[in-house]
Amino acid sequence: MIVAKNDQAHINISEQIKNREVKKIYIALVRGIINDNEATIDMPIGRSTRDRKKMAVTKSGKPAITHFKVLKRYSNQYTLLELKIDTGRTHQIRVHLSEIGHPVVGDEVYSNGKNPFGVKGQMLHSRRIEFTHPTTQERMVIEAPLPKYFQEIIEKLDKEMM
Repeated sequence: MIVAKNDQAHINISEQIKNREVKKIYIALVRGIINDNEATIDMPIGRSTRDRKKMAVTKSGKPAITHFKVLKRYSNQYTLLELKIDTGRTHQIRVHLSEIGHPVVGDEVYSNGKNPFGVKGQMLHSRRIEFTHPTTQERMVIEAPLPKYFQEIIEKLDKEMM
């Protein structure tokens, strides 16, 4: 998340986002095993025609591109991913992963509601953001560690693999 202190900074950051100069990296635990080590999901996203509160892959949607890399596979049940998005559509990562049959664990909106770990919310974490500071022009890199609950679930899955 980026917060601008004034209008000039807000305009600058907005331009960086529009020009795809802001780099965002996420970590997600998804259901099922993804076989490809790396891939790109390039599917347009728009408002769902079935449920106006949800987003969906639609022919008339706006372009949406998500790149992923597998970090780890857990038995036949889960895959840990690093994701990079070129676009920033509403719920983009969740919609794309659900569309390819690998919803984010804990996502009550874009999966069938199964939540084997009892997490509140989904196991999708904004790990890193890079942008140019609007005043100093210094390249900023901000990283956030995994939340405790997320780390604990990964550790539990790691133990089960031993």
